[in-house]
Amino acid sequence: LQMSGMPLAAIAAPRSFHDKLVKGSVGGTYNGNNAVAIAAASATIDVIQSEGLIENARVQGEYLMQRLRELQRKYPVIGDVRGRGLMVGVEFTTKDGKPDANTVTAMKPHLIHNRLLLLVCGLYGNVYRWVPPLVVTRAEIDEGLGIFEKALKQVCG
Repeated sequence: LQMSGMPLAAIAAPRSFHDKLVKGSVGGTYNGNNAVAIAAASATIDVIQSEGLIENARVQGEYLMQRLRELQRKYPVIGDVRGRGLMVGVEFTTKDGKPDANTVTAMKPHLIHNRLLLLVCGLYGNVYRWVPPLVVTRAEIDEGLGIFEKALKQVCG
């Protein structure tokens, strides 16, 4: 976890899980005794709340999923669109439903050339993960979707 560039670790679990742990058996890379990191975390949470970034993630994430599902109807090579908030996966499959990493690989140079950087993930390397920043605007999502569709057209026709 990074809060405004400062290292900080946190573990969240239900009390019932926590009560079963042996002391010292779970930890993170960073501990909570760095006052500067804790101040940065607190300031970051204040910004997230005061600027409505959670609501923006919900609204823009719904819009991104809707638009990607429209592309899915247009391009059958998109087998699934899934996610929550601003973390959205676009899975590519063949006509028979098998993972299609070839399309992902073929699209990548087009996306990079047009400055849209998406994560390739999935067990078979057949998923593009969209993870825009919490401050993303609808116009920026539309711009990214335009680049994505252009790459789809170039690769899939």
